[in-house]
Amino acid sequence: MNQHEISEFPPEVISELKYYVYRLIDPRNGETFYVGKGKGNRVFQHMKGAIASEDSDEVTDKIKTINDIHSAGLDVIHVIHRHGMDEDMAFEVEAALIDAYSGVTNLQGGTGSNDYGPMNSLEIINKYAAEEAVFQHKVLMITINRLASERGIYDATRFSWKISKNKVKEVEYVLGVIQGMIVGVFKPIKWMDATVENFPEFHEDAPGRIAFVGEDAEDYILQQYMRKRVPDSYRKRGAANPVKYSF
Repeated sequence: MNQHEISEFPPEVISELKYYVYRLIDPRNGETFYVGKGKGNRVFQHMKGAIASEDSDEVTDKIKTINDIHSAGLDVIHVIHRHGMDEDMAFEVEAALIDAYSGVTNLQGGTGSNDYGPMNSLEIINKYAAEEAVFQHKVLMITINRLASERGIYDATRFSWKISKNKVKEVEYVLGVIQGMIVGVFKPIKWMDATVENFPEFHEDAPGRIAFVGEDAEDYILQQYMRKRVPDSYRKRGAANPVKYSF
């Protein structure tokens, strides 16, 4: 049996693997395009997903890459990067690999990457030596690590999020956060569905998400929160959700 014929592990292999972290590699260029974790036959489930999605209008970059590989008459290379772990360790290894392979098609960063991902030395110092913010208002904290460089801090903070329409009515200020540091403080004026009709500047609908139109916070509010670090109590290790409330 060669690698291309393998679609599942035998039971005796599964019992030895325990939790593992794997990489999917594109044989056309040798690059890792997806990092995942799991146990049992999880590593092979993506192939089944690619087949099932061929008639679907919703095709992720991961599925598109798999389909393109198959169209070229080739097979995805499956690599078990590390095995024999418990679930907590698998989370950590997966997060580290997603950070290391910047071109992967994962829709979300690895667990904990929002606050514990790659940083330069200055960012590390700012993260742990900066004064801790004391929240005296009802604030919404949004981690914008990857989006800020693409959109700018304001646009990255305001568009678009899966959050409660009722709860955001209580929000007084929205904070843009990068690696645990508050880098933007905005006063939301109006929350709306994240559609092209409401936000034509983003050129896309984001079903089930909302966004806001706002303005920079008053100077005294900026002085209170800007360049302060988010308190440790709001930065639970392993948390992947980019949205947090102070209330």
